[in-house]
Amino acid sequence: MTSAIPTTTFPSAAQVPVLGQGTWHMGERADRAKEEAASLRHGLDLGMTLIDTAEMYANGGAETVVGEAIKGRRRDAFIVSKVLPSNASTTGTIRACEASLKRLGMETIDLYLLHWRGSYGLDETLEGFERLQQAGKIKTWGVSNFDVDDMEEISALPGGKQVATNQVLYNLTRRGIEYDLQPWCADRGIPIMAYSPLDEGRLLNHPELVHIAKAHQATPAQVALAFVISRPGVIAIPKTSSRQRVEENRASADIHLTLENLSALDAAFAPPKRKKPLEMI
Repeated sequence: MTSAIPTTTFPSAAQVPVLGQGTWHMGERADRAKEEAASLRHGLDLGMTLIDTAEMYANGGAETVVGEAIKGRRRDAFIVSKVLPSNASTTGTIRACEASLKRLGMETIDLYLLHWRGSYGLDETLEGFERLQQAGKIKTWGVSNFDVDDMEEISALPGGKQVATNQVLYNLTRRGIEYDLQPWCADRGIPIMAYSPLDEGRLLNHPELVHIAKAHQATPAQVALAFVISRPGVIAIPKTSSRQRVEENRASADIHLTLENLSALDAAFAPPKRKKPLEMI
């Protein structure tokens, strides 16, 4: 029997499933928009209610796809979107959010992130976030692609301790955050959102991953996802436009990796022994 997807909790007390849905590269082709929206709806049906998007993805096209996917189902979904650094002044953040809301067809974004650091001061962006919260246009805010020093800097600003999440690149082949960033966030109750949890498919032919997958009667992708969401306070947001892949992704939440499995993965994909620069793609 399929069990419920485990959840994690944001500092705002909002609970979300540790397995969500990404939308990077969605909205790039008009002839695929219906298929993409249908895959997101199917994911909602299966309990993957967190959907991550951004104004950058297909220049807003992905947000339009998300808006179509959640028509009539807004209460079923927890929506995350992001502002580009080039728009992240105080007034620019507000304008960007309002444009995202229009494309999404909703009144409030559940979690709004700064996509990465740019030339605008973090204090300017935070003021924009605060005004959006006061206006009811976002519920909470967070960041993406922030390393420990960035997290410390934003947390030290007035209101900065409200940061709800940090979305970063994390998967079996890119484990650098385990050395310092993941523990830093865990100590403060800040969940990590892992983008590209399958490393865009590059890791899926690794012999050890294939071996463990066979033992679980699963696919290498399912084992790779199971590893990511087995980490406390980590949310994986794989992207797919395929109904079958949506179902495969959902089934990864039912895989329970053994200590032997985890040791074998550590041997094949070594965890960091020292500080590494934060990776991005």
